Amino acid sequence: MMRLSKLMSAVALCLVSLGAYAQLPSVQLKDLEGKTVNTAELSNNGKPFVISFFATWCKPCNRELKAIHEQYADWQEETGMKVIAVSIDQAQNINKVKPMVDGEGWEYEVLLDPNSEFRRAMGVQMIPHVFIIDGKGKIAESRSGYTDGAESHLIEKVRELIGEK
Repeated sequence: MMRLSKLMSAVALCLVSLGAYAQLPSVQLKDLEGKTVNTAELSNNGKPFVISFFATWCKPCNRELKAIHEQYADWQEETGMKVIAVSIDQAQNINKVKPMVDGEGWEYEVLLDPNSEFRRAMGVQMIPHVFIIDGKGKIAESRSGYTDGAESHLIEKVRELIGEK
């Protein structure tokens, strides 16, 4: 009986832990203009959005963000979705982020996570890492890595979340 009780407690703890990641954690980051942003307050007016963790030195990250950029305007018009790109470049490289974003013409909201606090809070082990967030701010999907064409899954999932097919 004691073992069953311990097992039930462990299962309950696991379920509570999983639920803790359903919402975005609260971490203070800065955007490219130096404005402080609380990650728990990230939203898109009730519409889905994507959080993409990247670094200027990460080639797969940059390929993914370039591929998304090619279709971003159409996706925004169709679904109202947005992308929030979170740079994990450390302090010594942080000055490379804005020139790269500007040079690529990315119209994403870009946040800086030089101490990897948000990355750790989200459980990101490797980049690129993408989270798809539903209109209520809950994590609908998470994936690491990038292969050419994988960005098409993002829009498919966003369409699913807003009720399109």
